[in-house]
Amino acid sequence: MSQIDKKVIKEKFQLHKNDTGSSDVQIALLSGRIEKLAEHLSAHKKDHSSRYGLIRMVSARRRLLDYVKQKDKERYQQLIKKLKIRR
Repeated sequence: MSQIDKKVIKEKFQLHKNDTGSSDVQIALLSGRIEKLAEHLSAHKKDHSSRYGLIRMVSARRRLLDYVKQKDKERYQQLIKKLKIRR
C-alpha cells in the first residue's frame, strides 16, 4: 500500500484533524492491507507465510473492532458499514 493510499484512508477515517492513530484509522489501514493481501493470495495459493500474515492482520483488526464496540457501539456500526466488513 503506497503512502498516498494510506494518507487518503487516514483522512477518511480520522476522528479529528491531527488523528493518525485512533482505532478507527488503524482498523481502516488494516482493512486495506488485508484486501491487498487477499488478492495476492488468490493468485499465489501456496504462499503460506503470507497467509499466516493475513491471519495475524485479521486477528488484530478483530481485536481493535471489539475494543471500539465495547467503547462506542454506534461508532462501531458506522465503521463496519463504511468498510463493508461482515461481523
